[in-house]
Amino acid sequence: MFNFYEYFKNIDAFAVIDIIIFVLVLALFTIFYVKKKQIAVLLIFLALVAVGLALNIVSYVFGGTVLTAARIIMLFLILCYAFANIVIYSNDLKLIFQKITKSGSNTMPHESFGGDDELRTSTLEILTACQNMAKRDIGAIILITGESEFPKTVIDTGTELNATLSSGLIESIFNTEAPLHDGAIVVKGNKILSAGCFLPVTQKLVNKEMGARHRAAIGITEECNCLAIVVSEETGIISTVKGGDIKRYITMEKLKDEIERAYHLLPADESGNITEKKHARFK
Repeated sequence: MFNFYEYFKNIDAFAVIDIIIFVLVLALFTIFYVKKKQIAVLLIFLALVAVGLALNIVSYVFGGTVLTAARIIMLFLILCYAFANIVIYSNDLKLIFQKITKSGSNTMPHESFGGDDELRTSTLEILTACQNMAKRDIGAIILITGESEFPKTVIDTGTELNATLSSGLIESIFNTEAPLHDGAIVVKGNKILSAGCFLPVTQKLVNKEMGARHRAAIGITEECNCLAIVVSEETGIISTVKGGDIKRYITMEKLKDEIERAYHLLPADESGNITEKKHARFK
C-alpha cells in the first residue's frame, strides 16, 4: 500500500504541488457540502481518511509489516464511501457537468414577464390545474420562477416549450401516459418555459410520506429562488416549497396567495371583479 510517512518525509516540489491540488479539491468539496447543508457527510469522509493515514504511519513505525488487513479494509471503506457519494449526489453532479459544458449564460434571460392581468389569469389557470389533478391523484411539480433568473442548466434537462400557460396544457403534460409527466415544468410569467425537467434531490431527512417529487421540489428550492408546487399522486395532497421549506395540505386560497406572492402581485381590490371571479371559481 501507499506509504504516507515516506511520502511526507521526502517532500519536494512535486509533493508541494500535490498538497496544493489536495487543498483545492478539499475546498471545492467543502463548498459543495456546505451548500447542500451536509457537512456531516464531509466530516465522515475526512475522518475515514485520517484513520487511514494514521494506520499507515503506525504501520511504517513498526516496519511496515503490521496492520496490513486494517489498512486494506480502511482503503476499501474510503473507496466505497466515495462511490456511495457519487451515486447519492449523481443528480447534482449531472447539473454541475451540464453547467460546465454548456456555453453562454447559465441563467434564462429576462423574457416578457406579463402584465398584472396576465399573471392573475395564469394564477387561475394554475389553480384550476392543481385542483383537477389533486382530485384525480395525478402527480405534478410546477416551478414558478417569478421575476428572478432561473438556471438554464435545469431548463435544458427538459423539453423547451415556451408555450402560453393554461390549465389544459398543464394537465396534459402531467397525464400519466404523457412522456413528460415524470419531470417538472418551469413557469415564468404566463409562459411554460420547459417540461420534463430534471431536478436535484434534497439530501436532508424528510417525512416518510413524501415521495420523489417532494424531495426534488425541496432540492431545487434549496438552490434556486422559486416556488415549487407539488401534487401528490398517492394522496392528491397539494404542497408548496420555498427555500427548502415545505408546507403541506395547502388549500386553494392559500395556494392562490403563494402564487400571487411568487408573481409579486398586489392584492386585488375586494370589491373588484377579479376577486369575485376567483372566489366563484374555487368555492
